[in-house]
Amino acid sequence: MRGQLKLSLLIFFFFSFLGGLAACDRQEEPREKTTVGAAPAAEQKTAAQAAGPIKVGFLYSGALSAEGENKAQEEARKALGDMPGISTVARGEIPSGEVAIAAVGEMIDEGCALIVGTSYKLMGSMYEAARRHPDVQFLHYSGYKLRPNLSVFDARAYEAAYLTGMVAGSMTSSEIIGYVAAAPVPEVIRSLNAFALGARAVNPQAEVRVSWSDSWDNPEQEKRVASALVDIGADVLAQYEESPAVQQAAEERGVYSVGYYTDMSKFAPKAQLTAVVFHWQAFYSEVLKEMRVGMFKGGIFWLGMNSGVVDIAPYGPAVPSGVREKVDQRRREIIGGDFKVFKGPLFDQDGIERIPAGKVADERDLLGMIWLVEGVVGSAK
Repeated sequence: MRGQLKLSLLIFFFFSFLGGLAACDRQEEPREKTTVGAAPAAEQKTAAQAAGPIKVGFLYSGALSAEGENKAQEEARKALGDMPGISTVARGEIPSGEVAIAAVGEMIDEGCALIVGTSYKLMGSMYEAARRHPDVQFLHYSGYKLRPNLSVFDARAYEAAYLTGMVAGSMTSSEIIGYVAAAPVPEVIRSLNAFALGARAVNPQAEVRVSWSDSWDNPEQEKRVASALVDIGADVLAQYEESPAVQQAAEERGVYSVGYYTDMSKFAPKAQLTAVVFHWQAFYSEVLKEMRVGMFKGGIFWLGMNSGVVDIAPYGPAVPSGVREKVDQRRREIIGGDFKVFKGPLFDQDGIERIPAGKVADERDLLGMIWLVEGVVGSAK
């Protein structure tokens, strides 16, 4: 299961990069990269990094037309293709192993100086391809294996999730918000907890009822889970899933919804209030700028809203102006570093203090988060 694989990723981060991760709590200007940890740097200037046109290859384990993560990456790839001096190629439905490594080789033969792996499933293949092609730069989304020419990156999606929680908490009348989530791993739990904190910041009586679908992209199952949440009184549905099934269920049942990965309002024009969205081109464009002058330094990148890679979608028509203003103000505070989502005192479901008063959660707290905050109804298992 993908959730189990991602858990391995986070365990690796937790034990192997903890020291370096703690140094990354600083905030930087919008669109700048925030480096997490210290990996071997690929600083030497190669022919691929010299000034001039750069071609970028994107590798997907799923179809190019898929929703969720794939769509967010495809939107970024197309945006890069519109930049002067940048061209891109893409290969979809690529299985891991020699097929993926061969696809990378073909991209390099076509002139690609940068290869982006967009799926955790491709991690082993990306690592081997980077070993075979040391003069080419590689970026891998959500992985942890590193080489001097292989960097990994991810987003602090919990920052945007907090804002969407504020919207949901403002819009619920029943004070029951349903949350359809793929798997109880730290990556998902962080966003779920942040969402709940945002909801209860504006509506202390709101509760977030989580239901696990045990799938990242099973529309039928996700729709069943979403509908069951509506049956028990949820009048807002949120998700940590790749498909738009939860949004569609909300539209059909006449309740509000919050999307994830991309703006899914086309599937739920009346229901969707906003969504957590990703704009990876903000990161890629910075990497390419540095590659042009031979100054790109590889490593691990964990990017927040201040980098421009993660944000919230435009508000739906149902969101009142007063709610928009309040959320927009908190958004500015997060970007500017004046507000931290996980700042104590924070308690779990059993009333146990997890983050003491005045303390901001560090990387150890975030990467090892397997507990649910007060206000979430459901199990973390």
